[in-house]
Amino acid sequence: MIYENEAEVGAGLKAKIDDGTVKQEDVFITSKLWCTMHHPDDVAKACQMTLDQLGVAYLDLYLMHWPMAFKRGEVLFPVDENGVLQVDDIEYTDTWLAMEQLVEKGMCKAIGLSNFNLKMIKEIQAINKVPIANYQIELHPWLTQEELVQYCQDNNISVTAYSPLGSPDRPWLKDTDPNLMADPEVMRIAEAKGKSPAQVLIRFALQRGIICIPKSVTPSRIKDNFEALDFELSATDMKDLMALNKNYRVCAAEWIKHRHHPFTPLAS
Repeated sequence: MIYENEAEVGAGLKAKIDDGTVKQEDVFITSKLWCTMHHPDDVAKACQMTLDQLGVAYLDLYLMHWPMAFKRGEVLFPVDENGVLQVDDIEYTDTWLAMEQLVEKGMCKAIGLSNFNLKMIKEIQAINKVPIANYQIELHPWLTQEELVQYCQDNNISVTAYSPLGSPDRPWLKDTDPNLMADPEVMRIAEAKGKSPAQVLIRFALQRGIICIPKSVTPSRIKDNFEALDFELSATDMKDLMALNKNYRVCAAEWIKHRHHPFTPLAS
């Protein structure tokens, strides 16, 4: 919902279904529950809005975008007269239980989490009846999240890497921010393999057993991204890339002040 592109994605999907290119069952459709819709009474409404925008009868996967609830309403980033984000105190466990109802109603086939920390995942596991199917987080060589990934893989929770290329076109990018794709070690491995830094970073995620969702709107780059399937990194390459970890987040959301912030929580 927060990307405000579901109608456009739906139009593109409808065009390809109508011309016989695909059927809905041929594609895997994921969306996310936004923070203003965490109240249990709002969850089904939010999912239905997404289904209507996409023009589909069900989602394959629906994720809770963040554990933090914002003030209820139609404004996606509600702020007061001073520009301070207005948050709500809804427990993400209650939101999760409402999401389970979506599976029972057939609105989505599976549900999962995004941007939760390990403690939060375990809290969901303590109350869930529907399994956590997927966990989507920022993952790349500068943020390897080894404990989290291992825990999920040990608990049959698939892991998806967002910003696997370091999100070089993020709107909040500063001129002084480092560029993952220009990291000397990434560039060295790319040159040795005859591949691009982006292809190396995608391959890095795939070889960790992680689903990888690089974003591109450029047809040539989308084609290049798929060519990450055509080669392998050596064990030494993987070790060298893992060693680059410095817990560097491009999506830290540090400006959000909330007791359920997964990385920098306010004191309760």
